[in-house]
Amino acid sequence: MTGNIKAIRTRIKSVESTRHITRAMQLVASSKLRSALDRMEQSRFFFDAVQEAFSDLAAGNVASPFLTPRPVAHRCVVIIAGDRGLAGGYNANVFRAVRAAAYDPKVTSAVAVGRRACDFVRTEGFSEVALYESVEKMGKEDTVALATILKDLFLAGDADEIVLYYTDYVSALTQEVRETRLLPLTPTGEAAHRSVAETVFEPSPAAVLDAIIPQYLTGVLWGAGALSHASETAARRNAMDSATENASEMLEKLSLAYNRARQGAITQEITEIVAGAGSE
Repeated sequence: MTGNIKAIRTRIKSVESTRHITRAMQLVASSKLRSALDRMEQSRFFFDAVQEAFSDLAAGNVASPFLTPRPVAHRCVVIIAGDRGLAGGYNANVFRAVRAAAYDPKVTSAVAVGRRACDFVRTEGFSEVALYESVEKMGKEDTVALATILKDLFLAGDADEIVLYYTDYVSALTQEVRETRLLPLTPTGEAAHRSVAETVFEPSPAAVLDAIIPQYLTGVLWGAGALSHASETAARRNAMDSATENASEMLEKLSLAYNRARQGAITQEITEIVAGAGSE
């Protein structure tokens, strides 16, 4: 009985220690989430505006290699995932979406943003185009450089299609993985039914398109990174909040078990004392 009480007491101390850690991580994630949401909101307007503008161009009859689909012999995937774990199913959901596409590593190259994405690319055996270890620390200069790499990769014919995987921040409790084709461009939404003549581009739609493709890619990648970072932070906060609640529930059960064991030990001791006194 005494050994059981000691084991429960040790378990209680262990769970309390774990709860302190998860609570601290929850507070840190909550603090980081505010800055991540600020970055996301700052980029969302440009992210949406860029996509709409290029959808307008793509909807018209514009001659450009960036609008011309071709047989896909080689593909490049851009994967944005987390810098760390302990974020629930955040990273696993991104990797599941990539695996669901059943890409052949022999004809697929990859760009990874985030430490877990880098590990995934190495594990899957994709040809590495560029690896960025941190989503949070990836600045605008890095994003501009990556946009140039992807543009040159497409124009050189080393990638016939470039696909982006990232996580969209829907709400504090909901984050959804998105799959977006970066190149070649395709009209989306209402833009698919509009004519390029509705918008005036100078000196010409083709010239405008070719000139600002790097800005388009930079805007989309920057926005996707901001959304993914906010999603990762929110997922980590939710996971730590859930872990803290589970630890609290476990402590209640352990405290109840400890009190019962202690009461049982006291009762047994009293019984033994009474029995010993009666035998004298």
